[in-house]
Amino acid sequence: MNQKLGLALALAALLAGGVFFGWQGVIFALTGVVFWLLMQFSRLMRVMRMAKDAPIGHVDSAVMLNAKLKVGMRLLEVLPLARSLGRKTASEPETFVWTDPGEVSVEVVLEQGRVTHWTLQRPETGQD
Repeated sequence: MNQKLGLALALAALLAGGVFFGWQGVIFALTGVVFWLLMQFSRLMRVMRMAKDAPIGHVDSAVMLNAKLKVGMRLLEVLPLARSLGRKTASEPETFVWTDPGEVSVEVVLEQGRVTHWTLQRPETGQD
């Protein structure tokens, strides 16, 4: 969700709770906002716990990761697909690489926290 939209919804809930139910409504709305934040934190921790056991930049199948990627995905959505953290190769734009045991790699480029494009790179074969 867009950060500005989330903030606007939280403020609207607090305002509506205060207008319609007084201080009890504000407390109820605040409880809902805190619950939503805890759910987001829990999701992040679950993804990081899953990725912690795999080597950085390793993926079981780069071709399958390539097939599942979509433009606009956030890094938090890419990590469960790869099941590991990517090896960061550039900061501007953010670029991460995952490589499989067959030396096939996927390079994912993110701008403003979202996937803009990616490339599948296969190793060169020795055949001429």
